[in-house]
Amino acid sequence: MRVFPYVRDGVLVLVVSVLLVAGVWASWGTAQHVLLSKGRVHGVMTVTGCGAEVCTGRFVPDDGVAPARTDMTIARSVAVAKGEAYAVVVKPDTSEVVRTGWGGGLYAWLPLAGALVLASFVVGGGLRWSRAAWCAGVAGGALFVASFLAL
Repeated sequence: MRVFPYVRDGVLVLVVSVLLVAGVWASWGTAQHVLLSKGRVHGVMTVTGCGAEVCTGRFVPDDGVAPARTDMTIARSVAVAKGEAYAVVVKPDTSEVVRTGWGGGLYAWLPLAGALVLASFVVGGGLRWSRAAWCAGVAGGALFVASFLAL
């Protein structure tokens, strides 16, 4: 029975790893367009209407080379309001845009923040690593607060 604690700890480390990888994976889908935006079309989107999950609006590119478009969409959140203008970058080969700057970057990493907070409970409760749990929980909470303040 001396093997059981090692197996339990190994399984819990695997669970924490899956949580964190899933958080990064979910965040990277949007964050890559914000962080690696060089060579992509930047501009300003003015929101004209919102549905249940997305808002639509008029996009005017910064460079003046790409044409203005009226069919662009952005994910609906509490930070997107009708009539407001936002600095955005276009996802390649789509009509979808994501916010740029600190607000957009922090908003993109919110799934990782949730994964950090959730993993902190597994690390603290299951593995009994209280310092690591506090670090993960505080990092996730700080990311939540920073994105709230930036948006």
